[in-house]
Amino acid sequence: MSESDQPNRSDDSGGDPRQSKPSMKMSRGVFGWVIIVSFILMLLMLLSQNMNSRQPMSISDFNQKLEAGEIVKVVLRDHAVEGLRTLAPGEQVGVNLEFSIPWPNPIANEELLTRLETFLTKDGGEWEYKPSSTMLINILVNLLPWVVLVALFWFLILRPMRAGGGAAGMLGNFGRSRHRLTTKEHTNITFDDVAGIDEAKEEVGEIIEFLSNPRKFQRIGGRIPRGILLVGQPGCGKTLLAKAIAGEADVPFYSISGSDFVEMFVGVGASRVRDLFKSAKENSPCIIFLDEIDAVGRRRGAGFSAGGHDEREQTLNAILVEMDGFETSDQVIVIAATNRVDVLDPALIRPGRFDRQVDVPAPDVKGRFEILKVHAQKVKLGPDVDLQRTARATPGFSGADLAAVINESALLATMENKDFVEMEDLEEARDKVRWGRARRSRVIDEEDRLAAAYHEAGHAVVQLLLAKHTDPLHKVSILPRGQFLGATYSLPEKDRTTHSRNWMMAQLRISCAGRIAEEMFRNDVNSGVASDIRQATQIARTMVAEFGMNSDLGFVYYGEDERDQFFGISSGRNYSEETARKIDAEVKKLMDEAYADTTRMLRKENKDKLERVAKALLKYETLDGDEVIAIMRGEELRKSTIGELLDEAGGKPVTPPAQAPQPESQTPESPLGPDAMPQPS
Repeated sequence: MSESDQPNRSDDSGGDPRQSKPSMKMSRGVFGWVIIVSFILMLLMLLSQNMNSRQPMSISDFNQKLEAGEIVKVVLRDHAVEGLRTLAPGEQVGVNLEFSIPWPNPIANEELLTRLETFLTKDGGEWEYKPSSTMLINILVNLLPWVVLVALFWFLILRPMRAGGGAAGMLGNFGRSRHRLTTKEHTNITFDDVAGIDEAKEEVGEIIEFLSNPRKFQRIGGRIPRGILLVGQPGCGKTLLAKAIAGEADVPFYSISGSDFVEMFVGVGASRVRDLFKSAKENSPCIIFLDEIDAVGRRRGAGFSAGGHDEREQTLNAILVEMDGFETSDQVIVIAATNRVDVLDPALIRPGRFDRQVDVPAPDVKGRFEILKVHAQKVKLGPDVDLQRTARATPGFSGADLAAVINESALLATMENKDFVEMEDLEEARDKVRWGRARRSRVIDEEDRLAAAYHEAGHAVVQLLLAKHTDPLHKVSILPRGQFLGATYSLPEKDRTTHSRNWMMAQLRISCAGRIAEEMFRNDVNSGVASDIRQATQIARTMVAEFGMNSDLGFVYYGEDERDQFFGISSGRNYSEETARKIDAEVKKLMDEAYADTTRMLRKENKDKLERVAKALLKYETLDGDEVIAIMRGEELRKSTIGELLDEAGGKPVTPPAQAPQPESQTPESPLGPDAMPQPS
């Protein structure tokens, strides 16, 4: 029995159980017996046809064929004479040659026995007597395979159908809800395990208070929301928050995914919805959690249906009807989670159904620090670990990303045979989660390595020169990681919800610095700057078309319209061709100004600094922000190179691997992380 069947269903009928239970049992019995009787009748018909397959023959024809020598074999039964004849002239091969003659007690007929001895034995035929008991044994032997087949059908199909309940038998199971019932004793997650979303915890805390003390809210006429919709990006803690509700609330907790409602059979989703809400009402107060509700709650009429009947829409209609049918006394709270609230049907999220939308955002610096503390309780941390610094260095990370960082750091420390996790393990784990594993053993062409060093040095130098308007430089590396040959990392001092014009102009110059540095020292450029060009162009176009940061175009929005609700495609721009040309011209103007200004900074004022940083990258491969600042001041670094560290670890010189040309250069990582791109405020 599944967990969903465990609640007591003794009063499902709503009436006298002495009347409801026998009728339901009788319906199941009739269904099973009808199938059994049908199979038995079919088997008997097949056996009777098999037994009566011999051709009938009259006594006169038998005597005539016997005298003519056309009878080959005769078997005397208690009430019949059976035999085998030869093929008559004109008959085709394949005709049944067996015959049967009704003949009472043929073994006592002297005349018949004499004729058999005279004609049949003389021609080489044979005859014998087989009593009726042999016939019964043959019937049983022929019937045995069918009995085994019926038994297998009964135990493998009919019994599970009866156990499925209802007159519909096994087909009724498709209409049963596949929810999982969780109680407080079956979960170890509480609100103490949820961090970084304090406002969301407060809102759902009201639900737990209502379920434990409903009269407190009903005293002055208030009505608790019937439904709460958890909205947030993947990995931000929606499902974890729902599990914490199950751990805090001492009530049944029904959880099911939106995809579990829809099957290949028409009407199954709606039936499962009705069964779920029926079980919940019978066990109120309780909580229903619908995960990924956008699987069935999408806007009706959007897109194209494969036929005249849309199973998903019928499931959504059933949810709407069930949530609208809640009475004031029904202490059933529906909690749903989705990351696509924009595609949900308006009838689903209106007041009265999902009255409240709880935003579960990506954590800020404080929230990331709290999340890291929660997950760090499970691992051993070294004395140099600074979780506050890790929280600052992970802007845009979700709760799931931070959990992965802690876990990866523990794995890295274990592989290094350390007793605890050190700060360098956390740094490596963060980079691995965001950009991929460092490929130290990868053989890189010397030209590509040189290009990557000058490219990343250009980013780092310009970022430090514009430090007033940018985030502090964290480190720069030319170690291949993921798809990239190098990267420049920032360490934001705060989470940015808006972006100033000075910050965006600085990002344009940082993006241009990699191409300019390569061109200055190598007199050549490559395809590695494609991501920088794409990012800079997007920043410039956003400034002009969406943020109103251009004096010629003014305080007007020129971005794309929202996507069409029915077809799901953009309706295109809503401005003229002349305006489009102006936008392109202003974007080009911003890019040219940024490129010229960055060229001036690097060629005329800081060329020697750029060269020193690039040579240090070629030597040490990774430099932190303080080391880059020291190199720009003209100081010499006092630390071991990668080769020297390997010499000390292995006790013997390390021969550098032979350089092999790469088929195609990789794109270096842009100085901006994926979450640093300016978004509409």
